[in-house]
Amino acid sequence: MKILWAPWRASYVEKPGENCIFCKKVRENKDEENLIILRGQRSFIMLNRYPYNTGHLMIAPYRHVADIEDLTEDEAVEIFKLLRESIKAVKKAFKPDGFNIGVNLGRAAGAGVEGHIHIHAVPRWLGDTNFMPVTANTKVMPISLEEAYERIKRIIQSC
Repeated sequence: MKILWAPWRASYVEKPGENCIFCKKVRENKDEENLIILRGQRSFIMLNRYPYNTGHLMIAPYRHVADIEDLTEDEAVEIFKLLRESIKAVKKAFKPDGFNIGVNLGRAAGAGVEGHIHIHAVPRWLGDTNFMPVTANTKVMPISLEEAYERIKRIIQSC
């Protein structure tokens, strides 16, 4: 395999791109349309538009940063606080049996948005993996995104 080195592209590659969903949506200030549930000082909670399960949330910093070690102490602390609030709200709204919490760092780890670190909080229910995704390539979601957004937002705002 041949490798072409282009170090002058680093400033372009490392800068927040227009294609970063987190940077774009947070700048638009259309929180309900963009499913942004809560804005903190340094980070925010967003409902995943393509969820694995109902109530699948993502917590991300406002700052476009790719790696966990590049977060400031204040960003890291607030992200974890928002994760905690997210879990409490989703538990109250949907009563899941558990959660998958994850961060995918880099394409090899499965990151869909590589350049902007974010934490996934995916609620899980016993038996939530049924035959539909396997045989029909279809995921059954019992609640619409709009209803999930309203439930979670209402609970978080009341805390």
